[in-house]
Amino acid sequence: GAEARSRLAAEGPNALPSARQRGLAALVLGVLREPMFLLLIGAGAIYLVLGDLREALVLAASVVVVIAITVVQERRTERAVEALRDLSSPRALVVRDGIEARIAGADVVRGDLLRLREGDRIAADALLVEAHGLAVDESLLTGESVPVDKDAVEGPAARVFSGTLVVRGTALAEVVATGPRAEVGRIGASLARVDSGKTALEVETARMVRMLAAIALALCVASALLYYALRGDPLAATLSGLTLAMALLPEEFPVVLTVFLALGAWRIAASGVLTRRLPAIEMLGAATVLCTDKTGTLTENRMTLVEAWSGGRWRPPGDGGPGEQALLESAALACEPAPFDPMERALLREVAGAGALEHRYPMAEGFLAVCHGWRRDDGSRIAAIKGAPETVLGACRLPEEALDAARCAVAGAAARGLRILGVGRAAWEGSTWPGSTRGLEFEFLGFVALADPVRENVPEAIALCRRAGIRVVMITGDHPDTARAIAAQAGIDADTVLTGPELAAMDAAGLTHAAARVQVFARVRPEQKLALVNALRAVGEVVAMTGDGVNDAPALKAAHIGIAMGKRGTDVAREASALVLLQDDFTSIVDAVALGRRINDNIRNAMRFLLAVHVPLAGMSMLPLLMGWPLFVHPVHVVFLEFVIDPACTLVFEAERAQPRVMDRPPRPPGERLFNAQGVAMGFLLGAGVLVAVALVYGWALSVAPEAEARAAAFTTLVAGNLALILANRSRQLSMLRSLARPNRALWWIVAGTAAALAVVIYVPAPAAIFRFAPPAPGLLAAAVFAGLASVLWYDAYKRLRPKP
Repeated sequence: GAEARSRLAAEGPNALPSARQRGLAALVLGVLREPMFLLLIGAGAIYLVLGDLREALVLAASVVVVIAITVVQERRTERAVEALRDLSSPRALVVRDGIEARIAGADVVRGDLLRLREGDRIAADALLVEAHGLAVDESLLTGESVPVDKDAVEGPAARVFSGTLVVRGTALAEVVATGPRAEVGRIGASLARVDSGKTALEVETARMVRMLAAIALALCVASALLYYALRGDPLAATLSGLTLAMALLPEEFPVVLTVFLALGAWRIAASGVLTRRLPAIEMLGAATVLCTDKTGTLTENRMTLVEAWSGGRWRPPGDGGPGEQALLESAALACEPAPFDPMERALLREVAGAGALEHRYPMAEGFLAVCHGWRRDDGSRIAAIKGAPETVLGACRLPEEALDAARCAVAGAAARGLRILGVGRAAWEGSTWPGSTRGLEFEFLGFVALADPVRENVPEAIALCRRAGIRVVMITGDHPDTARAIAAQAGIDADTVLTGPELAAMDAAGLTHAAARVQVFARVRPEQKLALVNALRAVGEVVAMTGDGVNDAPALKAAHIGIAMGKRGTDVAREASALVLLQDDFTSIVDAVALGRRINDNIRNAMRFLLAVHVPLAGMSMLPLLMGWPLFVHPVHVVFLEFVIDPACTLVFEAERAQPRVMDRPPRPPGERLFNAQGVAMGFLLGAGVLVAVALVYGWALSVAPEAEARAAAFTTLVAGNLALILANRSRQLSMLRSLARPNRALWWIVAGTAAALAVVIYVPAPAAIFRFAPPAPGLLAAAVFAGLASVLWYDAYKRLRPKP
């Protein structure tokens, strides 16, 4: 405790130096390189040449304000990503003051005792204190993929290194070096980064930005040439072109995407699901199949020994039936002395093993049992075996009549949803243990039955998946009858149950057909999960797959959304996955899917809003030139609107709650584009509605009021139209009026702040002069507000008439 804290303070965290966050100066320089700010600076320079110092200073001040907003937003996103990075760092099981605790890998200090097991990523350089069949993959350091056997003896074999992987066995090791002092630190390797690869959304957004930027550049040049041709004055023409470029430049698109994905991942983490790879967020909304294991995900992972079969009948443990003591003792001897598996913990609660563990026969392909060789206190040797009933019965070589009775006992208990383990033992008189269990003559002792109840909220979650068009497939290593009973309790269709051996006998076509129609698979080996994932992908499914073991990693990697168990899962499974369940609970997956759908909806709504708001700005930059009106849009007006657009996208839409009945609709098609033809067309139509309203108000106002009042009235229409676009795009189902009843605190801050700022620039003389405004008559102002809000009302009618999803 205290010693560990002092060493952590003195030697620093057990982490390699990571890329530093960008400092304030670097952030500011990055912002200034953005096209929008270069345009602002260019416009300010032109105003200086024209002698308009006040306008130039306003634009310079706006640059400072926008830089401040951008830096705050960048820091917020970085904090979210850093928090995710901290959560995704490796964990370590340490022994401190005789007490086992699982801590963050960064908190491991020199002198800690690490308890290692198969699938762990070793947290620090350490010397082995004890080792049992330990083998480590050191390819990270050596490039050699062949596992290295380790032992607690003097020499290189006694040392294990940070970042390497335990592929077999267990061990206890004392930490001797951490962080940059570890071997991996010396060679500059780096681990546990949040994935930074380009997502499909990012690629598509970049393509859209390039296309809109090209359009903006072309229209900017056209606007400058048109102004010069119609009105002369090359500097004013250049300023007109720059203003149009500022109005059209789509710099918000990548910002919105980055913020939504980073904060979306943080929201999902708050619900108990860690996002290790951001592409998983965009895929969640398209998931069509959830492949889940049984133990701990659908069930409570609270194993309890409920019955023992010996002497030809099932009895409660402790009932004193014939042979029960030998049965329970042998079951305990076939467990790890310090087990991680809840099933083995349940067995050791009933009776503890005695003697010295001398040899281990691990599970292997086709041999679904564990066998341990012990030397008893009296010097005799005994081998205890426990595992799948069919494996243990085969190893004990029973006569046919006894086999039939045992199989009937298994079928009856499995039909009640109990997990059944066969148990046997063999005496051994040799000085060394045989190379395989075939050299031992086992006596069959009976069965133990363990219960692991289905989680209370699982049936409701599976029913929700069914309504959402998501098929739930259970894949387990349990007996088929046990799998069928648990599936029925959970609400999964279990009319057909396929087993691992049956899958192994199928050709590719048969496997694909089975994967498309069967919901329950039993006695499945970890490597068969990969074949099932590939078969589901072959029929067009978007697959989410859960797993926890080393052998699950290929299937987790192959699935569209790999989901590892946070509590009982191995480090390898977590590193291969896109998501990690912090509570190993199936309902967390369903919650994550609902959140994924919400995030995807909000991104699409925000992007449609962004498309729409650029249309009236661009149109009112060109239209006055063609109509012979006074110029309407100046750089200062674009800056004002930017203060509405950016917060609206990053605050209002990101905080928007899930759409009504979000889980009562089918998954979105996996190939559906963010900027599909319908979405782009709708964005332009919404923007065109606002453009028509602003143009009508400006043209009418110019005929009844002075230019400054007309500009103020039309600008009020544009601002009101922008606020109406926010309301219209909050939901693709609800009307603007009904959407007002949906809580969103950020929305009201934006509306109130925008209304207050608009009042200031219209009615306060100094800012009104900068904006070229004068207070319009009350009737004109009311008409302008009404026109802006009414410009998108047609969209409400469209929502009512369009087919419901």
